[in-house]
Amino acid sequence: MSTRGHNRGVGPGRSAEGAEPDYDDDEDDDWGDLGGERDDLTDVPGGVRLQKVLAAAGVGSRRHCEEMIGAGRVEVDGQTVRRFGARVDPEHQIIRVDGKRIPSRQDIVYLAFNKPPKVLTAMSDDRGRKTITDFLGDRAERLFHVGRLDYDTEGLMLLTNDGELAHRLAHPSYEVAKTYLADVPGPVPRDLGRRLATGVELEDGVAVADRFRVLEQAGSRALVEITLHEGRKHIVRRMLAEVGHPVTRLVRTTVGPVKLGGLRPGKTRDLTTKEIGELYAAVGL
Repeated sequence: MSTRGHNRGVGPGRSAEGAEPDYDDDEDDDWGDLGGERDDLTDVPGGVRLQKVLAAAGVGSRRHCEEMIGAGRVEVDGQTVRRFGARVDPEHQIIRVDGKRIPSRQDIVYLAFNKPPKVLTAMSDDRGRKTITDFLGDRAERLFHVGRLDYDTEGLMLLTNDGELAHRLAHPSYEVAKTYLADVPGPVPRDLGRRLATGVELEDGVAVADRFRVLEQAGSRALVEITLHEGRKHIVRRMLAEVGHPVTRLVRTTVGPVKLGGLRPGKTRDLTTKEIGELYAAVGL
């Protein structure tokens, strides 16, 4: 299930009918409150019942979330909570399920975007070029793009208003892997993958590929896949050009655990709760 956002369909924060989540603590959902084991978590005055926060984040139905709490699979600020009716502050407390953090704040948005070519990685441009904003409609949130894609490069970008996550995902010290498909001149020699994995000397230092494979070869054209964890400017294009295979088309297909999949160019989708949790884990949040 996907995360919350402006003008979107079913997902955390919306019921199947499209209504906003009911965060009022009505008293008719206490069926399991007395069945859970006690713990040392201090309830937040005026807080939200934990199972409601989990359900709104897309973890599962209210009843399923209560079962997970009772099984000891949910942590709040590092402490296992077993009471179904524990009251928490989803705006400030960190909640994890099976060790993975969940997106508990209702105002935070996480999107995958398939950037078409000839689109500037920016939210505005004083020269009138098409930017990411042109594909976002009338969204109310102020979103950040995580890293950049070259003007001519296509594919997966992440957009969010979670500033800390965006900063860490873009920072080279966290080494979040990214995978690209590249059209290059063929034929590709058998030892090219080894050369890229050993390291290619560029003007600003050695660049190393984590993985490389040839997907297709036909005459003078080849389609290759390359994965690396750094994000220097034009890094994939420069690496492949340096080894004699300049890129004619480049598409990013993954960022960490998030895959482009069948998302059409110019379209966005909400990240799933699982994807968000894996992104948090990748950068130590």
